[in-house]
Amino acid sequence: MYVCCYKEKNWSTLKSSYQEVVDESDGCGIKFSVIVVSSAFEGKPLIHRHRSIHSLLEEELKTIHAFKQKTLTPAEWEGKKEMIKSSTS
Repeated sequence: MYVCCYKEKNWSTLKSSYQEVVDESDGCGIKFSVIVVSSAFEGKPLIHRHRSIHSLLEEELKTIHAFKQKTLTPAEWEGKKEMIKSSTS
């Protein structure tokens, strides 16, 4: 599974305003991280946010070794985006 397959997912089901998919496995496709910013996460606990991502990527998650995710509301993203972007690059 390659990063392009994750980028082609239908992220609109999550009403995301921003999503970033990073292959952290040097191209072999076994370790990924995602950042998803969505107003649909407003008022939802972290576990429900993560379950939304897991549901969307259910098939893909069966084929990889490691997966990290950051799920944020637009307000959380505005307050943390510089810190998060610098920690993932």
